[in-house]
Amino acid sequence: MAARHISNFIRINGKPFPTPKRYPNMVVTTAVNAARNANNKVVGQKIGRDNYKINNLEWPYLDAKTWSDMLKEFDKNYFFTVQFWDMVNNNWRTLTMYPGDRTADVFKIDSDGRVLSYINCKVNIIDAGW
Repeated sequence: MAARHISNFIRINGKPFPTPKRYPNMVVTTAVNAARNANNKVVGQKIGRDNYKINNLEWPYLDAKTWSDMLKEFDKNYFFTVQFWDMVNNNWRTLTMYPGDRTADVFKIDSDGRVLSYINCKVNIIDAGW
């Protein structure tokens, strides 16, 4: 198995990441205050701008160096810049985001116990709202 090729589908801190297994689930959330009138109808208003979440970023196989390099981008400042295709505006969008859980399964190790590759590498990235 070879590492996934680099694409422009998603860029973290300006660096293109490998093409994910399948395109992730894109979520746009509109926050609304919880105001209701006497008839229990929502009369709330939108709070701030919509927030984004990129769910299910998954790579079926990555060599240990590639996965480590990707994780280091998330670890630099906890918050990072993400460029992705915005389905709302049908154009590139750049937002400050943070990572959810990062998971992977060890696939290959060498005779000294060092991990050489991983499978099922996953992360969700969430809009910081800035």
